[in-house]
Amino acid sequence: MSVDLNFWKYKEGVTHNDSQVYKTACCDGEIFDGLEDLPIDEIIGTVSSAFSSWNSIDKYNYEKGGGGSFQIFTTSQIIRFDCYGMFGPHMNLIIALMHDYGCPLYDPQAQERFDSWTDR
Repeated sequence: MSVDLNFWKYKEGVTHNDSQVYKTACCDGEIFDGLEDLPIDEIIGTVSSAFSSWNSIDKYNYEKGGGGSFQIFTTSQIIRFDCYGMFGPHMNLIIALMHDYGCPLYDPQAQERFDSWTDR
């Protein structure tokens, strides 16, 4: 089973259009007005540290024998984790790491952004 976990941060005062951000920024890789730039290199470093026991093919691809794998796609504004055969605790770790950067999860399968803790 594959799941993609998507994260971004809106600029203050911007009207939220989660499905459009997902399509434009997360899927097509286009820059989207109204999104903050993220510290991508710092986030990649945090992910690398958190998943240091996994086999890192490069800084965007990780795999764990019997525990799945994930690929990272980024622009300056979004980060998407494409997860394959991963268990809940590992995906929850990614969600928690991104929470620390002020970026809530957007789940395209449920078409929901879990941002109730933000200042929307």
